[in-house]
Amino acid sequence: MQKKLCEMQLGKNRITENFIENLKNHFKKHDNVKISVLKSCCRNKADIKKMAEEILKKLGKNYTAKTIGFTIALKKWRKVIR
Repeated sequence: MQKKLCEMQLGKNRITENFIENLKNHFKKHDNVKISVLKSCCRNKADIKKMAEEILKKLGKNYTAKTIGFTIALKKWRKVIR
């Protein structure tokens, strides 16, 4: 049985290839990942939405994102979205 939720933090290094690889590894075991955006990364909610879009571009089509305050909630869909 898979665990449903995993938590990560996004810091001053922002979105790197290593961060994306860690996300992909978390999605092997979890359905949802919650990313907390730290103060050292940014405190502008518009920038956080742009970061969520960038993460989705790098992950692929089977993911959706929702921003809630300074948190990005990512979900992996089981069915392939075409």
